[in-house]
Amino acid sequence: MNRNSLTTAVVAGIAGVVGIANMANAVNLNPDGLGQVLLYPYYTTNAGQQTLISVVNTTNVGKAVKVRFLEGHNSREVLDFNLFMSPFDVWTANVFALSDAGVSGGGAGIFTNDNSCTAPALTESTTPGGLSYVGFRDYYYTGSNTDSGPTTLDRTQEGHFEMISMGDITGATLLADITHKNGVPPGCAKAETDFEASSFAAIVAPTSGLFGAASVVNVANGTYYAYNADAIDGFTAVPLGFTTGSLFPSLSNVNDAGGSTATSYVFNNGALLTSPYSLGAGQGIDAVSSIFAATNVYNEWQSAADGSVGSDWVVTFPTKRFYVDPLITSSTSAIAPFTEVFGGLACNNSGCAYTDPDNSCVGISATLFDREEGTYTAQGCTFSPCPPGQPGSAICKETNVISFLADGTAPDILGSSLRLNLKPFGSAGWANLAFTGAVPFRAANNGNVFQGLPVTGFEAVNFVNGNLGGVLANYSGVYRHRLARACTNGTGACS
Repeated sequence: MNRNSLTTAVVAGIAGVVGIANMANAVNLNPDGLGQVLLYPYYTTNAGQQTLISVVNTTNVGKAVKVRFLEGHNSREVLDFNLFMSPFDVWTANVFALSDAGVSGGGAGIFTNDNSCTAPALTESTTPGGLSYVGFRDYYYTGSNTDSGPTTLDRTQEGHFEMISMGDITGATLLADITHKNGVPPGCAKAETDFEASSFAAIVAPTSGLFGAASVVNVANGTYYAYNADAIDGFTAVPLGFTTGSLFPSLSNVNDAGGSTATSYVFNNGALLTSPYSLGAGQGIDAVSSIFAATNVYNEWQSAADGSVGSDWVVTFPTKRFYVDPLITSSTSAIAPFTEVFGGLACNNSGCAYTDPDNSCVGISATLFDREEGTYTAQGCTFSPCPPGQPGSAICKETNVISFLADGTAPDILGSSLRLNLKPFGSAGWANLAFTGAVPFRAANNGNVFQGLPVTGFEAVNFVNGNLGGVLANYSGVYRHRLARACTNGTGACS
């Protein structure tokens, strides 16, 4: 994701020059892919697809990890559980549509045949074919928690997910529970109890060393969109022990040693920007958002009218819920850099009402280029369908998929229910997506102000050849977005 792909050695050298003792003292996006926290920009079970996920512990210590899935409209939580990884462990799982496995009722589920310990075990239900799984939940967006978005279980079928290391395992009993013997941990049934014992005495502050990946797979069509998770390092200096089912730890639990600030390190045009934020002022989440801050998103696109070539952009705002969801912010006003609370919730003496249901929009501009220097800047409503009551073009969900279809109606390659369409200019080229409707971030303690929005994602592309010896052939790939960043301090640039 960083525009400057620096090795750990180079990072350490720069840190020494500017007098920083240890890069792990502040939250940063590790270009080498290892971290305490992993962000996966996308999962889907739509259109016959499933999402395969993996996480790897590269260290010689056990790790307690919170795994959390967030739906794409407003990032309401649809499932979380605790994962206990033994030294050098790998954990894998499969997110699938329950209907594809013959289960009625809709929604997504997760199953695993991996022996690593989870709490609870992912064996709550069984498909007609005998597969043990856990279904995703709708509790956090229905009933008293309704937020103006869809209330069916189908809402769980698309979004993004995160894994947060709560601590390194030092307790001998818990470590014995989860360490594989002949391929099987002996104590999964009591691992959570031993984890919680004596106020989580079995863990210490987590070190780095996790990496992960995910793949959106359609077996019938032969497509495979694989990507690496974003790795956040320096996230916490203290252990973050929480029970299974808890909404914590979340990305808002970021902290520095000392407990009063959360500092981010961001590389911008070769310079290391240090930005401390006050936890007491509720700005800890700004430290995480700043490492994803971008004013512009760049990537390529391809399109063909007959559907033989297609590309979708996944555009995910991994921290947006902390700025726009009234259930988290306890406010009917959005927090910068976002400008609209989810649902456009407005309150007066008569009560509260949603003025823009199922939306939290930010204005954008889109400029498309073909491969021969031709250019087109879309005017008015760039995306279709146009959000009701929104000026010009806007992106309105937390996880968004942008397709490039000439007619705007044909199925996109990811089969997204969160899709916007950008009419292509020619058959192939690249696009510049600018967040023109965002307002500046809240200032850091040292005056640094980032511009744009916190964003991550990728382009998925597919080429279909139906004449390869009479056999359908798909060629698919994934390309991470390239970003432009801006930061000001007073009347000049951050330094």
